[in-house]
Amino acid sequence: MLWRLLSGQRLTPLKEKPHDCKTTKSEGENETPTQSKEVVGPQEVIKHPLQNKWALWFFKNDKSKSWADNLRIITSFDTVEDFWALFNHIQCASKLQSGCDYSLFKDGIKPMWEDGKNKAGGRWLVNLGRPKPQDVDRFWLESLLFLIGESCDDESELVNGGVINVRSKGNKIAVWTGNYKKEEGIMKIGRGFKEVLHLPPKTLISYEAHADTMSKTGSVAKSRYVV
Repeated sequence: MLWRLLSGQRLTPLKEKPHDCKTTKSEGENETPTQSKEVVGPQEVIKHPLQNKWALWFFKNDKSKSWADNLRIITSFDTVEDFWALFNHIQCASKLQSGCDYSLFKDGIKPMWEDGKNKAGGRWLVNLGRPKPQDVDRFWLESLLFLIGESCDDESELVNGGVINVRSKGNKIAVWTGNYKKEEGIMKIGRGFKEVLHLPPKTLISYEAHADTMSKTGSVAKSRYVV
């Protein structure tokens, strides 16, 4: 039911400002990429609670700062309506500068390997390459809806969050999970993620354990699972 509600509101979103991907600051300024300081409109609406509270994070690769200092939380939400209000006021993923990330994680979980909820987990990783801007934004939106819609039933408890990395060499998008050893649940999440992205059946996506990624000697970590 929640997934249908989210999908329905995607087709008929709240009456917010158009999502035109603009920023309130000039390009290059160190500012969180939102269109407006006001996220929720003044109108009164009936709100539909999500199963979990979620937090949106932003990372900007400023080499003068530590990695942790470059990571900032934008806001959190726990209703369908507040999600759409936020999404309609934030800069499109396709407009982020190279080296920036968006991360959406369950409240209380930080988008880093070292977090206790992530440490024994891993990620389903999709290399997007350099697709058209509208495709980048579609992939990210579908990923967000997959996360907050709890579309994997009981296995959704394994889902911790998702990340989109914007890089000059190619963009990546991933769903992060807890315990990578829970193969049945991890595989169900991977199949669901691949389905919502509408990837061709012959396109394979792989699952990497964070422990393997941290200890890898080359550019690619070994794949624990593939769908």
